[in-house]
Amino acid sequence: MPSGHVYVRHLAPEHGTAPYRLPDPDPAHPDRPAGATWWPPVMLDPEWAASADFDLFHLHFGFDACDPARLRELVAVLRERGAPFVYTAHDLRNPHHLDRAAHDAHLDVLVPAADALVTLTEGAAREIERRWGREAIVLPHPHVVELSTMARLQRERAARTGAPFRVGVHVKSLRASMDPLAVLPTLVETVAALPDAVLQVNGHRDVLDDDGARRDPELADYLHAEAGRGRLELHVHDFLPDDELWRYLSSLDVSVLPYRFGTHSGWLEACRDLGTTVVAPSCGHFADQGPVLGYVHDEDGVDTASLAAAVREAWSERPRLGASVESRRAQRAAVAAAHDALYRSLLG
Repeated sequence: MPSGHVYVRHLAPEHGTAPYRLPDPDPAHPDRPAGATWWPPVMLDPEWAASADFDLFHLHFGFDACDPARLRELVAVLRERGAPFVYTAHDLRNPHHLDRAAHDAHLDVLVPAADALVTLTEGAAREIERRWGREAIVLPHPHVVELSTMARLQRERAARTGAPFRVGVHVKSLRASMDPLAVLPTLVETVAALPDAVLQVNGHRDVLDDDGARRDPELADYLHAEAGRGRLELHVHDFLPDDELWRYLSSLDVSVLPYRFGTHSGWLEACRDLGTTVVAPSCGHFADQGPVLGYVHDEDGVDTASLAAAVREAWSERPRLGASVESRRAQRAAVAAAHDALYRSLLG
């Protein structure tokens, strides 16, 4: 769970049969499918787990608001009914939490209790072994963009000529893990010194509009001032639907991730799907997910020289670090088969 999330959907084979995943229940009516709304996740309720018709419980995300004691109750219910419990550790440091204590408390319940652990990178598996003494199966993140869309936008990128070299930073709604002001001044100066290059910054209205509910005045003032000087393009908008998000990402040559902590990134995977080079920080295990250009950035700060060097390398070398449709199709088949085999082994 949640079964409606794109990651979980793409654990199924592209064609053919797959393990049946129960639809996410509607929080208001747990006996009905949720459709697009699955929060708060009913499947984490011990009462639901005690009576629902399933053979195996596989948890991915959605437990942020759960009390650890409630998760222990859930695990106890699964044990009582003899249902194997699989946990995929996507986040070893929650990108939404300034303090790691709450997420660590959740992991201290889930990781030791799981009958099988999965994670996305070798680096994360080593961290799990170091912190909990558990071995995790490493299965890579499948594609995020649908394969047909991926193929179309990759063709459009290949046919595009004459456009400026476009470096993007997306501040979204400013997660706790993001520190855009640590990287933006360096990016402004670096991109300005490159011929035929543009720095594009996108952000959500709640953070950048004057009346935004979560307005960050320092960031908003800086971005509007630099945009007014013509040193960056500023795009302020609401949450983008997938088709607009993929088109925006495919318009970039480079996407710089302004993270100072975290673990893995679906954004990085979407960039790889679309042929956009990622400049990824040294924190977490982002660089283990696939080929990226790296720079030093963690909770101790940013090495601006490494960031500038990565952007200049992207401009001069124009590396092709994305994934092909064929490789993503093969990867999805392998990941789906591995999950099927894992489930069968646990169910005997």
